[in-house]
Amino acid sequence: MSSNKILQILLVEDDDIDAEAVKRALMKQRIANPIVVARDGVAALERLRGQDGSEPLQRPFLILLDLNLPRMNGIEFLRELRSDPELQGSIVFVLTTSDADRDKVAAYEQHIAGYIVKSQAGEEFVNVMGIVDLYWRYVEFPPSPFESKSP
Repeated sequence: MSSNKILQILLVEDDDIDAEAVKRALMKQRIANPIVVARDGVAALERLRGQDGSEPLQRPFLILLDLNLPRMNGIEFLRELRSDPELQGSIVFVLTTSDADRDKVAAYEQHIAGYIVKSQAGEEFVNVMGIVDLYWRYVEFPPSPFESKSP
């Protein structure tokens, strides 16, 4: 990833308390990346596509996704995301209360980068956000499909 790009974070979370906890944990890790919050899968897709009156979210971006959402849950969101040629390569970490094996399997079948259970993170939640920070600092992100490719 070129150093002049800023990684944006899309947090897909309907619980205001959990959204604030994520923001606080990111701040404690000194992660100052722009954070966009969507309250469900429908709103997240609209934001990613620029269908909500805003510009589409610019790459590179990372999605932190809760699974238990109204209108369109996290697994439905992942299926829609992966079926969209412009969004299918999006990097997603699931950040949820669900410890159900069926949810883990369904999420990993949609090629997520990681699955984090909020309650298991507990007091270590700040450190979990540090993992996300390390991930985006050292992992090379694919170029945007709209960027010109070098020969």
